[in-house]
Amino acid sequence: MPREITGPFVRHSESLPETGIARFRRDERGQATALFGLFMGVLAVAFIAFALDVGSLFREKRMAQAAADAAAVAAAEEVSAGASSNEQAAANAIAKMNGFDTTLATNPATVTLTTVSSPSFGSAIQATVSKPIPALFMGVFSSKMATMTVSATALAGGGQTSQTCVCLEGSSGETLNLSNNAKLTASGCGIVNNSSSSNAIGVVGGSTLTATTLGTVSSDWDNSGNINNGGSIASSTKIVQGIASTCTAPTLSTVPSATGCVADPGGSYGTFTWGPSSASSSVCYNGLTVGANGSTVTLNPGTYVINNGELHFESGSGGHSNLGGNGVFFYLTGTSSLVIDNGASVNLVAGGANESGGGTAPTVGSYNGIVVYQASSDTNGLSIQGGSSTFINGALLAPSATITLGNGSGATVEGGIAASSLVMNGGGTLNATADVSEGGLTVGTPKLVQ
Repeated sequence: MPREITGPFVRHSESLPETGIARFRRDERGQATALFGLFMGVLAVAFIAFALDVGSLFREKRMAQAAADAAAVAAAEEVSAGASSNEQAAANAIAKMNGFDTTLATNPATVTLTTVSSPSFGSAIQATVSKPIPALFMGVFSSKMATMTVSATALAGGGQTSQTCVCLEGSSGETLNLSNNAKLTASGCGIVNNSSSSNAIGVVGGSTLTATTLGTVSSDWDNSGNINNGGSIASSTKIVQGIASTCTAPTLSTVPSATGCVADPGGSYGTFTWGPSSASSSVCYNGLTVGANGSTVTLNPGTYVINNGELHFESGSGGHSNLGGNGVFFYLTGTSSLVIDNGASVNLVAGGANESGGGTAPTVGSYNGIVVYQASSDTNGLSIQGGSSTFINGALLAPSATITLGNGSGATVEGGIAASSLVMNGGGTLNATADVSEGGLTVGTPKLVQ
């Protein structure tokens, strides 16, 4: 027992020496404190790692969502353009641009496309993007927790269609060539090129092309190599490559008969009026020369069959001109062709189309809207050259032939075009409009729907 010492001012106890048990308990308290400190340190590191993981995953999710959104839209654009075979490649490429590369040897991303349907938005493309994400903390427990997977859905095209008004049916080679300040404008409609070649379209020498859409069957058309030397395509023109659906010229419901054909009445000086007796009737010529020797010619409304000869508009001389006609339809068959000389003053208006001076041309039944139709068996080219007062309002349809237009910015054609190929040069101007049915290209801006 401790001994107590007392006195007037001091009172204290005198302790006996510490036993072994007490010393052990004091050492045990020190070890617990050290272990607790170590545990709290590990816990703090774990929380920091967890916080870093969460932050990294949130960041990766945002990036993955952006990649999925872009991939869905890219795939939907390909489907809208009729090039569904390219949708996976387009989705992979755009995902890579957003940081999700499907070609990596280690931990590559994956982009999965699915066609989905819903009453709220119809047919659409769903893109699912996934990628293993390195983790400091969660990866220790489960690798699945470190894999990021997100999805996005894009409506394919929005159901919009661009009607074709320039159809180039040649299946190979350069089938559209603009040079030397030529100007091709498809107003409110599109151009479709059936060529599968890499040089299908060339726009050079200060030429311009403007259209709602420019579609080409070629999936490897090199626009950087074929649009140069001052040539340009309007930024508003939606270019779609690798389209699956080609364009075709309309088929005549009734083919004019090439019977009772007479010789070419042209070639003499004077003032003449030629053609059918009425807009609903027809006449057949073995070639027709208009404006020879400075003659002045007016063509009656109706159907003109040109059989194995030229429909030739010569340049006027001595102040005379070849006036052409309103409400005319020319059917070229056999080995016929169209030639409009440089400087010819021509005014040709299709049945039911607007006349250059106002008013509407007489109708010609099922041939309304067409100025020239060259039979598909006829491959002879059509040549329209210069002339400040050359005006053609109506479609030029020659599915197996080349149409050449140039040498004068005043040469204006308003109407649809169908040819094997189109060559424009020397300031030639072509304003195409959708006045006949040549097909359409499903386009529009694909939009995300979820």
